[in-house]
Parts: sequence; C-alpha cells; structure tokens
Amino acid sequence: MSSKPTKSGETEHSAERDQIALNFKDNALASQLFGQFDQHLAMLEQQLHIEAAARGNEVVLDGESTAIRQAKVALEHLYSRLEKGEDIVAGDVEGAIRMAAADNQLILPDMEKSGMLSMAKIGTRKKVIQARTPTQDAYIRAMDRFELVFGVGPAGTGKTYLAVAHAAALLERGAIDRIILSRPAVEAGERLGFLPGDMKEKVDPYLRPLYDALYDMIPGDKVERAIQSGVIEIAPLAFMRGRTLANSAVILDEAQNTTSMQMKMFLTRLGENSRMIVTGDPSQIDLPGGVKSGLVEALDVLKNVKSVSKIRFTGEDVVRHKLVAEIVKAYDKAHKPQSKPE
Repeated sequence: MSSKPTKSGETEHSAERDQIALNFKDNALASQLFGQFDQHLAMLEQQLHIEAAARGNEVVLDGESTAIRQAKVALEHLYSRLEKGEDIVAGDVEGAIRMAAADNQLILPDMEKSGMLSMAKIGTRKKVIQARTPTQDAYIRAMDRFELVFGVGPAGTGKTYLAVAHAAALLERGAIDRIILSRPAVEAGERLGFLPGDMKEKVDPYLRPLYDALYDMIPGDKVERAIQSGVIEIAPLAFMRGRTLANSAVILDEAQNTTSMQMKMFLTRLGENSRMIVTGDPSQIDLPGGVKSGLVEALDVLKNVKSVSKIRFTGEDVVRHKLVAEIVKAYDKAHKPQSKPE
C-alpha cells in the first residue's frame, strides 16, 4: 500500500482514504446527475470534502473512506430517481448528501435504520417531494402513521410545506374528502371587521403561505375549483369553533400564536377518519405579553400521550438558502440562556 506525506512530514496510511469509480449506464441521465458544469459533483466535493472527477458517464470519487461511501450512496439514490423519470435540483442533491451523512436516518423510536438511503417521500399530481433531512424523513413518516402530529421548529425547515403536500396526496388518493388549512390571524387580532373587502379579501393576506404551498402541489385550476366547492377550505382559526372535522386533513399553521383556549378548541375538533397536523415555531411568538402560547402548553400537556407524534426541527434542518440556516443558528445562540457562575 502506498502512503503520502502529511504537513508534519510523517506519512498517512492510505487505508484511511479510498478511491472508487462509479459508472452509470445512461449517458443522458448521468449528465443530469452530475449537473450543469458538474455543479452537483461540486456540492459533493464541498460538503463531504472529497474529490469527484467526471468523464462521460463515469465519476471517480477520492477521499476519506466514510465520505466516499456517503457520496456513493447519495449519487446512486439520485440516479435511481432520474431512472424513474423524476427531476432533481440542487436542493435534492443537498438533501441526499445530508441523508447519506446522517448517523441515524430515522428518528422515530420504533423504527430501525435500514443500512441504506431510504428517504420518505410524498407523491402529488404535480411533483414528488422527498425528505431532505433526517427530521423531515421522520416527519413524513409520522404523518403517515399518526392522526395528530406536531411539527415544531424554525422557519425554512419545511414544516408547513410538507404538511400541505401530505394533505394534497391524501385528497388525491381519496383517503379524505377535504383539506382544511388554518392560521391564527394574530396580526389583525382576529378582529377582521375593520379591514376592507369581503371576508376572503380580509383573511387572504394572512393565509397566503398556505395558498402558495397548495398551488405547488395541485394544478391552479383544480385548486380554485376545490376552494369554490368547499373541498379545500382556508380559514382563520376563529372559524373552527363549534365544528367537528371528519374525513379531513386539518392543518394549523403558526400555532405558536394560539392561546391555550384556542389550541384546546382546535385539537378537540378532530373527527372520524381525520388527520391533524400542527406546525409552529415557539421562538417566534407574537402574542401579547403575559399570554401563554397554546402550542408551548400543548407540547407539555400531551408529552406522555403516545398516539401523538411530536417532531422537533432545528437549524440543521433548514432547507432554504444556506444563509437562513446561519441566521437561525445565530439567533438561537444569542437567545440561549447563559449559565450563571456559581
């Protein structure tokens, strides 16, 4: 075996490094896999600290053996998606790298690691969404298994987007009859009468993120027809009072801005054959001072209820621009309580 000099002049045994060549049968798919100007391979190099040299439909990976194995798993997974006719973008590549590099892909306690990259996914008419972090993986699997799921964590982690995608998939499969999306309109104090326009015009600005996610999953004309027919309902939280929501996928977004009574009211709306997903970020509470967040209270009150799944996202799960992840981490660090000297 060969060796190479280190900075100190000593030799580093080559067993710590590895080099493998991967061949992909379809040249056109291999080109998509490597990315324009090999940009996807560049992401592998940057994030796993390896070298990836492409020639035709072959790529040679060189670097630390664990990183090489992770790169191989990521590339083979992405190629299998291309073979199924799915498109991949930079975010998918980054997600595959994250998943391959994770020590424990599945977070739910009663699941076992498979030893291979098996990313949970949601299939809708317009696209297939795959988990891009281990927590997203656990979140998608939890929504399949539990009737009540809490997705809690910072902005940019996909909590609401994945919840809407899951609801859209259930509706397309005929597993539910309708989708109900709600947010507490705390910016208007839920006193909407003074705002101009009809009720839809009053509440739309506060519910726009939910509309955006819907249009990304379902063709626009079908979304409009579904809203008009009541198959998809988007309404402020205050409108949920007194209802029993059966055969529905019910999503409460921005739940950190609910009061204790509002959260209890919402959770007790759950009816037969329904799924309920509650998302929010306890670090962004906009309630008046002294008012306890219903989300924070619910997470504590329901902590021992086994039939409720609580998935917690962190800054490591941010899938927006990388700067967003750094911003989240900086704020978390700034707001972390400092330990007092004894």
